[in-house]
Amino acid sequence: MQLPTKQLPKIDRTNSSQILKALLTQRSLLAGMEAMHKALGNIFAITMPGFKPVVLSGQAAAHELLVTNRDKFNWRVEKDPVTRLLRHGLLVEDGEFHDRLRSYMQPALKRSEIDEYLPLMLQYCDEVISSWDEYSEVDMLIEMRKLALLILMRTLFSVDISGDLQDLWGSILRILKYISPGLWIVNPDLPRPGFQAAINTIDDYLYAIIRERRLNNQGYDDMLSDLISKEDMDDDLIRDQMLTMLIAGHDTSTALTAWMLYLLSVHPEIKVKAQDEVNTVLGDDLPSPEKIGRLHYIEQIIKETLRLYPPIHAANRETNSDLNLQGCPVGRGRRVMFSYYLTHRDEQVWDEPERFDPQRFERGKPRTYDSFSYLPFGGGPRNCIGAAFAQNEAKIILARILQRVDFEPTDSKIKIHMGATLEPRPGVMLRIFHRSSSVEHSTQTQSENQYTGNSSV
Repeated sequence: MQLPTKQLPKIDRTNSSQILKALLTQRSLLAGMEAMHKALGNIFAITMPGFKPVVLSGQAAAHELLVTNRDKFNWRVEKDPVTRLLRHGLLVEDGEFHDRLRSYMQPALKRSEIDEYLPLMLQYCDEVISSWDEYSEVDMLIEMRKLALLILMRTLFSVDISGDLQDLWGSILRILKYISPGLWIVNPDLPRPGFQAAINTIDDYLYAIIRERRLNNQGYDDMLSDLISKEDMDDDLIRDQMLTMLIAGHDTSTALTAWMLYLLSVHPEIKVKAQDEVNTVLGDDLPSPEKIGRLHYIEQIIKETLRLYPPIHAANRETNSDLNLQGCPVGRGRRVMFSYYLTHRDEQVWDEPERFDPQRFERGKPRTYDSFSYLPFGGGPRNCIGAAFAQNEAKIILARILQRVDFEPTDSKIKIHMGATLEPRPGVMLRIFHRSSSVEHSTQTQSENQYTGNSSV
């Protein structure tokens, strides 16, 4: 039985003024999206020249997109810059090919493997923390990006990127801008000078790693060795998976940890509770997998940060057949955007959704939401492959920072930036105070830290 259909809601004379006002006063695409959502509901169409997506939000739409109708959407959109950058990376493939790639990459991200990464994560945490001078103002957006890159490259590819990070830094930021919202949305073929040089720089670096590993793949137990061991993976396909993990993996962790530190700095009562938990569970001891698992309040902080500021704030798909979404007809070949950001702030699900309240996720507390109202790592069969890695990494980073330093916000103002991920811009400036405890470096004494200050890269 075919369901009755209705016309897709869209901007018209009755609601255009309030939407335009939100865009102009707040100068934010997210503010415009929130105004459209308030005026039009959980499904609406944007009708700009060259850009006519259907925008979805809410638990019912999430279930349709991720489960019941998931085979009617393509992850791969050929003209999208993400596809052009990642080529045949896991993130932009569909069907059996995606499933095969995922099976190759999954072993390195199992819980048992993640626990083995702990010493390396602590080593890099201590290197970065030790570069923060007492009473200095440090930009945590830069520092958390640095830390995320160091951890990801060493744990998944056994590459210490420390000596190359300064040379690669500009190219990495340039690539992130390449896949961030911009005029390409309206015109995908718009010339974008300067980006190819950045892509070439990162490609040269990754291909060199692959060539070296092919010469000697003995004794390694990481994602790169798993990929090289597969006969159907040539250098180009391996590059695509490495770049997928490098960009998607580090940038999401950067945003999450930077937002966490910002939120704690402006909610000192919550920071004190987190510090108390760290003092009780860890004391001056090095974090262990068992003790990290007992940091329940830290876990609540991470989950609430992901609710308020999901790094992947929107999902982009393209329909591969005609279908009915939320009672509205949507034709084949239509771009569909699902907003995690709007879903996570749905007033019908979340009490005071704008408020930072880690108690929402207290263990044993009755849930007021279902699994499709809270989707920081997606949902359904294609949920984020690195979800466990990212959450464990965030717990280790936050616990180690709280062990070794205290911090307070400066007077700098923060805005939400809708880039490749949802970032705090222009950065998260915190004033650092080293704790007078006996906490020592985790794995080795650094004779001279490579990074100094808050703008060394």
